[in-house]
Amino acid sequence: MTTSYPTKRPTDAAHLDDDIDLPRELLNLPWIDIHNHAHTLSWDDRERYALAGCRSMLMVASGYHWTPYKPVEADDIRFLWDDAINRRAAIERNHFFEAKLGLGVHTGVRIENPDELLTAMDAYCALDEVVAVGETGVVPAGHVEGWALDEQQAVVGAQMELARDHGLPVILHTPNTSAESKRPYRDGLGVTPGYEKNAGLGTDPVLDGENPALDAVRLDVEAMRDAGLDDERVVASHADRNNTAYLMEQTDCYLSYTIGHSWLVGVDAADVADAIDEYGPDRIMVDTDCANVLRTDPYALKRAIFELYRYGIDVDDIRKVVLENPREVFDFEQE
Repeated sequence: MTTSYPTKRPTDAAHLDDDIDLPRELLNLPWIDIHNHAHTLSWDDRERYALAGCRSMLMVASGYHWTPYKPVEADDIRFLWDDAINRRAAIERNHFFEAKLGLGVHTGVRIENPDELLTAMDAYCALDEVVAVGETGVVPAGHVEGWALDEQQAVVGAQMELARDHGLPVILHTPNTSAESKRPYRDGLGVTPGYEKNAGLGTDPVLDGENPALDAVRLDVEAMRDAGLDDERVVASHADRNNTAYLMEQTDCYLSYTIGHSWLVGVDAADVADAIDEYGPDRIMVDTDCANVLRTDPYALKRAIFELYRYGIDVDDIRKVVLENPREVFDFEQE
């Protein structure tokens, strides 16, 4: 039924259905970001998470983009872990959301003496605030100094075994196929605007088949099974159209779609909605991957909640994707 308005001439309002039941609960739906680097962000950015309704987050201290030296030494990565541990409690107290940690060895750049890290990781994984191993995973090509494929696989496999031994899930870094650029940037800048990484320092690929990004994911799955780690304990972050079918149909892993920098990877809420339509919500999550080296959006996950509803996803399915699945896998606090 529509309302009759005393306007001089008909307006759009006269043709709208008055009986639509809008989901007001989405305004206050808490959500969990299972992959970000928020400890590297500003205080204001973390406050934006809180203002947008973030209930819990998993801050990933595995990384190499913000280490000052290349090649990276084991102590550089250990410093990243220690810095995140040092600041986690203050971040939680400042912004009121639950803040947990993921620690791992990222293979995007060769790390000298990785065995030192893997030995030390055992004690780190026993900490209550550490709820995941990662992010980690084979990459088709490295940055500055690359790792040979067998070296990457050994490091990834060792972390899978640590996760198994400690009963922790793994955040898997799956390479994106990335969005197509509308035109190339000016030569000589050295960085992609919005991403403070010198893209010109990429190494020769170690995977050069027709689909190296998907081949890398297949190798990670092989490492997972060799380690005896249950599929349900692996969350493939940066899921995209290139790897969704394989992960959904050939594994029981969870998929997390990174929507915090869609301009770079080409993944947004529409991709999440499509995956829910095709496979259901039971193994799907969403993350922002916000970090200080990227133009990212702390409001991205909250925006995605509204976008998913606009794309036709049921409220219960949205809640499962942004809250219930992360709680189940990473054992965050209940309401």
